[in-house]
Amino acid sequence: MARIVIAEFMDDAAVARLQAAHDVLYDAQLVDDAPRLLAAAAAADALIVRNRTQVRGELLGALARCRVVGRLGVGLDNIDVAGCEQRGMQVIPATGANALSVAEYVIGTAMLLLRGAYGASAEVAAGRWPRAQLSNGRELAGKTLGLVGFGAIGQTTARLARALSMDVIAFDSMLDRGHPSYDELGVACEGLQAVLARADVVSLHVPLVESTRNLIDADRLAGMKPGAVLINTSRGGIVDEAALAQALRSGHLGGAALDVFETEPLPAHSALADVPHLLLTPHVAGVTHESNQRVSSVIADQVLEALARA
Repeated sequence: MARIVIAEFMDDAAVARLQAAHDVLYDAQLVDDAPRLLAAAAAADALIVRNRTQVRGELLGALARCRVVGRLGVGLDNIDVAGCEQRGMQVIPATGANALSVAEYVIGTAMLLLRGAYGASAEVAAGRWPRAQLSNGRELAGKTLGLVGFGAIGQTTARLARALSMDVIAFDSMLDRGHPSYDELGVACEGLQAVLARADVVSLHVPLVESTRNLIDADRLAGMKPGAVLINTSRGGIVDEAALAQALRSGHLGGAALDVFETEPLPAHSALADVPHLLLTPHVAGVTHESNQRVSSVIADQVLEALARA
């Protein structure tokens, strides 16, 4: 029987499946108790985390007997993958399991930003009637969605957008122009600058690596179509937050939504405070009731398989 340590929240049914086969320590708050997490890591044969647990440095060194690290999500920037592999640990992300949740977030948020009519509840309830000011919203149909990154989440987003009569263009440095996914989904493959210049809605779906850090900087924001909206559900650090705030304050962009940030939670006096036409959510685009069940089930299955092989 192996020892499995789960340091962040996981669906109860998936935890129960793990408990039926192995000795499990499950504490969704363990990530916030570093001494206890380090102590638990020393005895762990498997570690399961989300995005807050930093599997590197001291924690990685404490995983003396660990054979598998399960990631309840897809981004791996909180895990020293090379370091894990050097120690013989398999790193398993839940690839594709939260794609629909993120895609629905992108489409729903694009609608909110383009329409611009949903922030008036307090005014209407108070008896004011800002109908004239809110009568110039834009429809989603006929607009161009630009995807920066065309993996599983980008492709799912494209499917939803096409069903709503959007045109879709995409850039992905890892896919060549002849990749069949473009034709299958009716998506035009373009360069990064062309995607930014042509799209009414730009949605980011790339990992945080050195080549994508501050990928959307002041110059690239200036190259976006006037009035366009930007949505980032991928990773903080890809968008220059101060430059985005300036692009919104100047009126060059019509709106933006950030679900991820360079520092999470945001620090006091963030450049993103009190910025017009900006929606902020706390890294939840891929987390819904349904996606948590899918992600947890996928990781439970794969961790059980990995332990059985070890």
